[in-house]
Amino acid sequence: MRELVYYVAVTLDGCIADPDGGYDAFLFEGDHAALVVGEYADALPAHAHAALGTTPPGTRFDTVIMGWNTLIPALDVGIASPYPHLRQIVASRRDREHDPAITLTDDPLATVRDLKQQDGLDIWLAGGGQLAGALLPEIDRLVLKRNPLTFGSGIPLFGGAPYEPRRFALAQARSFDSGVVVEEYVRESKG
Repeated sequence: MRELVYYVAVTLDGCIADPDGGYDAFLFEGDHAALVVGEYADALPAHAHAALGTTPPGTRFDTVIMGWNTLIPALDVGIASPYPHLRQIVASRRDREHDPAITLTDDPLATVRDLKQQDGLDIWLAGGGQLAGALLPEIDRLVLKRNPLTFGSGIPLFGGAPYEPRRFALAQARSFDSGVVVEEYVRESKG
């Protein structure tokens, strides 16, 4: 069965973006970048592949789900479909004007449960924090690019998710000279 993978950059204090949704403070360059453009190349937007002269390998993800606020930075620079190589699903509580390549959902939990029953590669949860909090019961794997910085305040990793302890087992942790640590956790089964 397909997994829902929350692959995201995060600060030491658990923020995935600054209070305004910005992410410019995260480290994009450094020795950890080889992992991003290698193992997780399917999660790069089309304009990044064009700049790098690469093509998405189609080996890890075939679907991305994100909140509307996660899509806004692309829309703000004129990119209506940032991941044309993936099935793009955007969670929104209301109908919005959008590119035909994007599917809107007002029930992301039901959407993810349905996607997990379909054949295909894993599903990438790109953010934001509020959506991740809503999808927490369905997240199978966390891949956190922990950056060596704090924000003090910002958008939390799991938004306003209610208190409900869930256990994840550390599967792998890779440290880089850049200070970034990529941690991979797998959800432990209830048992």
